[in-house]
Amino acid sequence: MINISLSSVALMTSQSVIHRLITGNDLTRQDFYVGTFGTGQDGGIYFCRLNTSTGEIILRGEIKGIDNPAFLAIDASNRFLFAVNEVSEINGNPGGSVSSFAIDPENGRLSFINLQPTLGESPCHISIDRTGKFLLITNYSGGNIIVFPIMEGGTIVKNVDFIQHKGHSINPDRQESPHPHSIILSPDNRYVFVPDLGLDKILIYKLDQETGKLSPNNVPYISLKPGAGPRHFTFHPDGKFAYVINELDSTVTAYQYKTDKGKLKEIQTITTLPEDFTGVSYCADIHVHPNNKFLYGSNRGHNSIACFIIDPSKGKLKPKGFTSTQGDFPRNFAIDPSGQYLLAANQRSNNIFSLKINKETGELSPTGHSIEIPQPVCIKFMN
Repeated sequence: MINISLSSVALMTSQSVIHRLITGNDLTRQDFYVGTFGTGQDGGIYFCRLNTSTGEIILRGEIKGIDNPAFLAIDASNRFLFAVNEVSEINGNPGGSVSSFAIDPENGRLSFINLQPTLGESPCHISIDRTGKFLLITNYSGGNIIVFPIMEGGTIVKNVDFIQHKGHSINPDRQESPHPHSIILSPDNRYVFVPDLGLDKILIYKLDQETGKLSPNNVPYISLKPGAGPRHFTFHPDGKFAYVINELDSTVTAYQYKTDKGKLKEIQTITTLPEDFTGVSYCADIHVHPNNKFLYGSNRGHNSIACFIIDPSKGKLKPKGFTSTQGDFPRNFAIDPSGQYLLAANQRSNNIFSLKINKETGELSPTGHSIEIPQPVCIKFMN
């Protein structure tokens, strides 16, 4: 049973609704939430602040008693936070769930609104469509995706769509069945892209922006190299290119994107690891820097962030270097909206480290600042 407890440490009061001080274009502080693994009183969502002058991270509060609130999403107005509960059973029934919370505009405190079952086990990723009306979720172990409407007050109501993926790929341990791992909307909100690690495919759907229903695109998927294991997906901010990070073979694949057809065309596949690395490593997360010049990906095992320079006209990637995340198993990372810092969430070493970004070269350097968070698996900055 999902137990939502509102016992929490004291929260410092913020001066502004969006929890940041702005002087011209300089963000001097930036608030974010952290999703974690943990059940019962060990499970929780943490509220933190990044000092964008120094890279220091401080804990502002937490809400405990939430089972595996792994991946998070925040609506565009910063009124609501949604968290998938990455579990295999809820109230005695198979499947995970998704929880909704109201964000207090004065102090960031979360107040539980409601919960819905996701009708599939181990929900691992969540996105909000650009109208703010629908939640889209992947159920990793269930092998399916689901769409929920969001009401005006942040309540999640009964799903309007549910699609079961079918098939498998060549890895008998990890690709014995479908495993959709992320769900991303196109910049124009017309298409939905779902990398399925178990199928070695990115499935592409059309989104009905009135009903929330999904239908296969005219080109319904694009295949990757067998055994690649596509995981997370992101668009270049200009909308002309897209990138997927492949968990199992530690690569990134770059695509041209046809906005009028929702179609991907492969440009390049490139390793995320140094040539001399011989250990075991798995990719996890991927993000484009706000200045559009650099792409970053995380390596779990090598425990690093790989940096690539993006060719602005062709979308191709050129390796720039690898930087230690200062911890173990960086499942997720985030770039603050000002583009000054990258925060790496090290799941196994229970910490988040801040790395300073050189906006001219893309290079990362440790700030010396970190915070201890139990099993951090998602960092989500306020909008």
